[in-house]
Amino acid sequence: MSRIQYFVAASLDGFIATPADDLGWLLQFDGFEGGMESYEAFMAGVGCIVMGGGTYAWLMKHESGNWPYPGTPCYVFTRHEHTAPAGADITFVRGDVSEFMADFTADAGSRNIWLVGGGDLAAQFAEAGLLDELILSVIPVVLGNGKRLLPLTGPTAPLELTGSRAMGSGIIELRYLLNGNGKADGR
Repeated sequence: MSRIQYFVAASLDGFIATPADDLGWLLQFDGFEGGMESYEAFMAGVGCIVMGGGTYAWLMKHESGNWPYPGTPCYVFTRHEHTAPAGADITFVRGDVSEFMADFTADAGSRNIWLVGGGDLAAQFAEAGLLDELILSVIPVVLGNGKRLLPLTGPTAPLELTGSRAMGSGIIELRYLLNGNGKADGR
């Protein structure tokens, strides 16, 4: 059964981007020891991608219009009109995240669903009881303010730590299950 995984990096103070969506603080760590191996192992288990419209717009701007996830179905939650790069398997949607679970699961097959972000979209999944796992790379930078990792309206139940490891440049990867066993509401 597919898991919905939020694989993300955040500053020590819990931000995934500056207020202006700048990721320069994170991009300075590109190529850190263990980072590519972690990403490749994670991606090997991904069958479907879900992201917000802001994340999609940032990717299109910073990837020069090249789609970085060829061959993987992607859903983009947005209120704006976007176009997809040629050959990309992208579906633009709007509405409640739970309305599309059957689509995500069907496209993922036996693999997992990567919730790329942003934090507001991840919070919608968490508040609906649909976020199964948080895989967080804590980056040794303090931003002071910005876009929050998971801006929930209230506290979660205790998360279950399933793994941690130190990687290059002082980065720590933490893996947590949500909802006790990683399967929300018996999915």
